Amino acid sequence: MKPVQHKKIGFKEIAQQADVAISTVSHVLNGTAPISPEVRARVLDAAGQLGYLAKRREKASIAVLRSILLAVPSDTLPHNEFNLFSWTLLSTLMRECERRAIRVVPMEIDRPDISGDKIVAQARAAEVDGILLLSEDRRDVLHDIAASEIPAVLINGEDHEMQIDSVTPGNRFAARYATNWLIEEGHRSILHLTREGRSTIRRRRDGFLDAFRANGLSLDTAHVHLAEGYLPDRGEAALTARLAEHNGSGGVTAIFCAADNLAPGALAALSKAGLTPPHDVSIVGFDGVAIGELTTPSLTTVSVPLEHMGTAALHLLEQRIVNAAQHPPPTGSNWAAG
Repeated sequence: MKPVQHKKIGFKEIAQQADVAISTVSHVLNGTAPISPEVRARVLDAAGQLGYLAKRREKASIAVLRSILLAVPSDTLPHNEFNLFSWTLLSTLMRECERRAIRVVPMEIDRPDISGDKIVAQARAAEVDGILLLSEDRRDVLHDIAASEIPAVLINGEDHEMQIDSVTPGNRFAARYATNWLIEEGHRSILHLTREGRSTIRRRRDGFLDAFRANGLSLDTAHVHLAEGYLPDRGEAALTARLAEHNGSGGVTAIFCAADNLAPGALAALSKAGLTPPHDVSIVGFDGVAIGELTTPSLTTVSVPLEHMGTAALHLLEQRIVNAAQHPPPTGSNWAAG
């Protein structure tokens, strides 16, 4: 019996299926020239139907991502110098986009007039391939984007309906790890300096409390104290007020800051109260941004791999685009190739 020979699928077969030139197929799949959204979608659809995309995807050698809508909160824009978490993440993301010649369309999304529908409309108008959302938790916004069937990935956020892929630190587990380290060092009365905020911040508080439960310690000595914001001066004001209220540390021997930004303020408040870290009170941060290297003493912190999160998000977005090309939505859906 002769072995079954499978026909090799290449640019020629894809070009015939999509009714385009072979050079057009090459430009679409290798990202070497701008191609109209309609033609590009036709080529990807043909490549998916013929099984070519799956083979190229296995080799990580397909350039399906040429443009993105980058939806970000206003505090990540250039006029803000304190949100180093987002700035560090975005700087590596932008460098990767520049390296790969991915066009980036920025959009500020935390204004009251910005809805999920407006983000979708902007993505369609800009004819982008997908959407990257940074630090977004609003269910209605995420629901609208998921319903549009435009490929999207959420960075540093949570989709409670699990409709959108996400790249997010293990906030709860990392906070538990940091608190557990303090407990292993002998601390029993620990203050968590945090703020009311998005789910990522709340998960850090959850992890702080988890560590006490896991070690069989009373939550009476797990003190949660809220600042009015994430900036250093807010952290200083919050801790100064607590120190005054308790006439000193009140028995607290360690402080776990929910973000590195709060730590310089905490250090300033302790210094003004005559307390010297780490001799009197130990401090641990969370994020691992550069600000922790500038404190005196230098800050012990949970390091988040910010330099990898943007690249991981781009990879997930590419997978979504490839999957959409291989399994297009039924006729009548809201999907528009772009």
